[in-house]
Amino acid sequence: MFWTVPNILTTLRLLAAPGVAVMFLYFHRPWADWLALVLFLGAALTDWFDGYLARLWKQESRIGAMLDPIADKAMVVIALLVITGYSGMDPWLILPATVILFREVFVSGLREYLGNTSRLLAVTKLAKWKTTAQMVGIAVLFGAMGLEYIREQALVRNRALMAEMEATGLSEEMNLLQVANYGGEMVWTFGLVLIWIAGLLTLVTGWDYFRKALPYLKDQEK
Repeated sequence: MFWTVPNILTTLRLLAAPGVAVMFLYFHRPWADWLALVLFLGAALTDWFDGYLARLWKQESRIGAMLDPIADKAMVVIALLVITGYSGMDPWLILPATVILFREVFVSGLREYLGNTSRLLAVTKLAKWKTTAQMVGIAVLFGAMGLEYIREQALVRNRALMAEMEATGLSEEMNLLQVANYGGEMVWTFGLVLIWIAGLLTLVTGWDYFRKALPYLKDQEK
């Protein structure tokens, strides 16, 4: 039967992938950031539960094995596109995001070309760590986007207050604003570090898959 609990969780994760982008169509920021974060985290948790429950209840299925990596890739790709667009096209994000997107498309193409031989490209432990790093990094970046938007709006509303504080020399309050500023930047930087780690793991696992598939990509000698 298709509608087992593990398959339902996988299907919900697949549907949640475009839902992350939809949050920014129907909600204003920073609510869109927080709702996207909650939806993404909830979907990411199902990535662990569906596999665990399938093995525990002996409900592993071919369609579940097919949908699981598709749902993971859809979540990562759509979330990275959303974050890249709303982050002002930060070059420190664009590079690892490009690597991740390229690898996902490349490996999917390899699996499609190999057909039945694609069993050689079974998910490795390192690939699972790669997916975990991607999920955590993206969640942190969603949180940083929400914090950054709140900070920017607060600064816009309080520019007059800031000018008055500067004129009267109230440097202590100004330091509090600076702490808030640096705090938001630290969260964003932490998310970028995780995405760079995920990007490096993505390169390593992508090369490993290509190396395994290489013998089957050579033309047969006549």
